[in-house]
Amino acid sequence: MQLNPRQLSHVLAVWPVARLASIGPRGRPQQVPIVFVAVDGVIYSPIDGKPKRGGTLQRIRNVARDTSVSVLLDHYDSDWRRLWWLRIDADADVVAGGDAATDPVVAALRRKYPQYGSTEVFSGTPTLLRLKPRRHVAWSTQPVEWESLR
Repeated sequence: MQLNPRQLSHVLAVWPVARLASIGPRGRPQQVPIVFVAVDGVIYSPIDGKPKRGGTLQRIRNVARDTSVSVLLDHYDSDWRRLWWLRIDADADVVAGGDAATDPVVAALRRKYPQYGSTEVFSGTPTLLRLKPRRHVAWSTQPVEWESLR
C-alpha cells in the first residue's frame, strides 16, 4: 500500500527509529539502526555523539560506494493484528561540514530527540546521511491510522 504525503510525513515525524540498509563492500546488504528526521521531503540521519568505534563508519563507506539504500520503519506487537512496516527506497549521499543549510536539520533533530540535550548532535565534523526517497511501500495486518501514530 502507499501512504498519502500527509500520512508519510506524519510517520517520519513521530517514529523514533529506523533501520538503514546499505550495500556493503562485497555487494551484500548491511543494516544498522538509525535516528532520523525528514525536512522538506528529505530524510537526514546524523553521525552523532553516541559512542562509536572510531574511524569512518561502514554506512558512510557503503553510501560513498553505492548510493542505493532502503530505510525500514516498523512496529512489532505480540498481538499480530497490530503489525505494520514502512519501507522507503532512497538515493543517499554524505553531507559533511555544518553550515546554514544544515541548521534546520539540527533544529529538527533536537526537537524530535530530547536526548540531544545531553548528547552531541554530531561526532567530530558535522556529518549527515541525506536520503532522497524514490518510492515507498507499506504493509499492515489491519488498517492503520497512520496520522495517529505516536
